[in-house]
Amino acid sequence: MTQQNRDGRSGIAAAIVVHEGRVLMVRRRVSEGQLSWQFPAGEVEPGEEREDAAVRETQEETGLTVMAVKLLGERVHPKTGRLMSYTACQMLGGTAHVADTEELADLAWVAHGDIPEYVPYGLFEPVREYLDGAMPS
Repeated sequence: MTQQNRDGRSGIAAAIVVHEGRVLMVRRRVSEGQLSWQFPAGEVEPGEEREDAAVRETQEETGLTVMAVKLLGERVHPKTGRLMSYTACQMLGGTAHVADTEELADLAWVAHGDIPEYVPYGLFEPVREYLDGAMPS
């Protein structure tokens, strides 16, 4: 089932990709409010599952092939008001690079201790709990 916001816009699916002890983050060319660095993410297309959208967006934005492992949770984002879902993904192949140059300015593999520098306002609790268990502190 397609998720939609109250305004009728599709929800946003984010991929949480941990590889070799670091999490993948991307920097948008245009920030959404305070959001500059975030997880690979994009709109869920009509008829698409949230997990499939997270996988597709990761491929489109970073060139990585990933597989959805677990839906971590969803919320209305406090900074943007958009309906967000977060899916833990496992990397299957590829080399991360800025594949979508119109949307992204940069990407980084971020160590656990450096996440607050990229996301100073804190992480959604289920995402933080997942990263605490999946990454060395």
